[in-house]
Amino acid sequence: MADLITKQEYKTYAGISSTNQDAEIDFLIPKISQFVKTYCRRTFVDYVSDIKTEVFQGETDRFILKETPVTQVISVQYSADYGQTYTNLVKFTDWVSDGDYIIPISNSGTFPKAINGYKVNYFAGFDDVPQDLKLAVLDLVTYYRRNDSAIHSTKSPGTNSLQIEYISTTNMPAHIKRVLDQYMADYT
Repeated sequence: MADLITKQEYKTYAGISSTNQDAEIDFLIPKISQFVKTYCRRTFVDYVSDIKTEVFQGETDRFILKETPVTQVISVQYSADYGQTYTNLVKFTDWVSDGDYIIPISNSGTFPKAINGYKVNYFAGFDDVPQDLKLAVLDLVTYYRRNDSAIHSTKSPGTNSLQIEYISTTNMPAHIKRVLDQYMADYT
């Protein structure tokens, strides 16, 4: 889907004016954008103008929508035949949206259990990627370009040989992790 930064944004950020590294940058940007989306459990920009559809089973007091921030709920629908056909529920009669939640309006306060029984269609995300998130993505591109996913250090064990030590780590740079953690979706 959509990348979180452009090649030109990265080249401006990194002070690159030549086209020598374009292939590497073009290779990294979509993969790092996907990494950030996976890590944060949301896409940020993919459903701003494309409809996101989610199916729920009911037996809950709210549907927690995965993409945030929700900008518009198009419809909430119900199926009595396990998702083969759906009918629209009425806003402010059957349901109401509360930010990133769909809440039932009923005496019981829950959506009754129904396998594939509820479908929500909505728009969500940011028109423009937030600046702090964009900076984290730019820094991740630089991190992968420079570190090649490991830290390389040369070490001379003797006079006739050269040894390269690869130190791999599973830790993301702390300044990038702090930003991404702020945008991580929490479905509880």
